[in-house]
Amino acid sequence: MRKLAAVAALALTAVLATSCRPVTACPAIAQAPVVSLTVDRAYAPSVKAVHLRACQDGRCKEADLELMPGSTAVDQGCEPGPSGGDGVCSATSSPDGTLTGMLMMEPLTASRIDVTATVTDAAGHRLPPRTAAFKPRVAHPFGEQCGSFITAGVVLDAGGLRQAP
Repeated sequence: MRKLAAVAALALTAVLATSCRPVTACPAIAQAPVVSLTVDRAYAPSVKAVHLRACQDGRCKEADLELMPGSTAVDQGCEPGPSGGDGVCSATSSPDGTLTGMLMMEPLTASRIDVTATVTDAAGHRLPPRTAAFKPRVAHPFGEQCGSFITAGVVLDAGGLRQAP
């Protein structure tokens, strides 16, 4: 009888131990399915407009991009916390001379994407198309259980079009 009780207790402990896994909460945020374009700061003054076309999984999207001034984050440091660690931290945004634009690409997948940029220069001349083909980056910033974030970005400069770092 004691053996039966010991086996039952052991079985119950095993069931409870395997069912009490910690639950990880995933943030309720969404990612915009876009192909982002950054015009390099040295090339930006010579760019008036950009038409972007992206093709992935047999679907293509294209549009004249609304180019906006780009910026970079400038760290303003942290105040000391009450127990010696960092307290409130802040940053500000500062123009960096680039231009940025986005093309909605719904859905955006992890498979290869072909991007073509056609530039109109500052004098109004249309330049030859520039192309890049690459696999978008896949990240799991909140863990594998929270799904993936897929990003596709390109940089345009005098040398052409390339995947963003």
